[in-house]
Amino acid sequence: MTLPEVRGTLTPNRPLADLTWLRVGGPADWLFQPADMQDLQAFLAALDPAVAVFPLGVGSNLIVRDGGIRAVVIRLGRGFNGIEIAGNRVTAGAAALDAHVARRAAEAGLDLTFLRTIPGSIGGAVRMNAGCYGSYVADHLIAVEAVTRAGERLTLTPADLHLSYRHSEIPAGWVLVSATFEAITADPASLVEKMEQQIAKRDASQPTKDRSAGSTFRNPAGFSSTGRADDVQDLKAWKVIDAAGMRGARLGGAQMSEKHSNFLINTGGATAADLERLGEEVRKRVLLQSGIRLEWEIMRVGEDLPEPHEK
Repeated sequence: MTLPEVRGTLTPNRPLADLTWLRVGGPADWLFQPADMQDLQAFLAALDPAVAVFPLGVGSNLIVRDGGIRAVVIRLGRGFNGIEIAGNRVTAGAAALDAHVARRAAEAGLDLTFLRTIPGSIGGAVRMNAGCYGSYVADHLIAVEAVTRAGERLTLTPADLHLSYRHSEIPAGWVLVSATFEAITADPASLVEKMEQQIAKRDASQPTKDRSAGSTFRNPAGFSSTGRADDVQDLKAWKVIDAAGMRGARLGGAQMSEKHSNFLINTGGATAADLERLGEEVRKRVLLQSGIRLEWEIMRVGEDLPEPHEK
């Protein structure tokens, strides 16, 4: 297959394991890292419409299956990570890290502190309507820019994305390139202190030193933790996982964390199949124990390796 010429980097059969936080996954048919917006637009406009496209952020919320992805995977880099502040609005490139955006906003006296503890980049945060401590992307989002599968650059409103808990509606193959947020003003020092408290709380309760992809399953309650003392725990994913006896459960190199049972971790040498099978076993046990059907929060993409033939 012949692909359009690019000014960025186009790599065939590129393994993806080192581009995901869980460090698992097979190769993409192609990995495209565009030089800039024009390079991205021209590539998508010229690419055969029959070829699938998959945008990849920093892989913080992703299992790439062991057989890899039959698509052109597009990973945005330096040309897409700028942060601009005007008044009480912050515009960030899709490749900008959530934590970096939170810190830059705080320096300008703007409260986007909820982004500080969310792993990943702005493109993924918008895609998942990420949130914590009672705040979500949807609460602050003003507009996003995207490049369509045909290479057209569009501005979309939050209403266009139909944002809900851990969900957005973005056409397949469209690439988010930037997002604009609105934030209330506050004293920069108080915002820094708030973020430090959030980090301390996160590190005390989550396995931040282990190889994970953040929360594995969505909370059955349909909202994230508020971080407040009156937070209701009954319909939290970790609570029903504990009730099903699956805290610390293992399969191959995969484990449900002892520290926080809604974190699926690669203890070393796990395959994507190990991780996904353990997750499915957790879902089965929770359904049997409580009648609750857990929904994956981690995205799972690509193909499994074929099963070895029995001898």
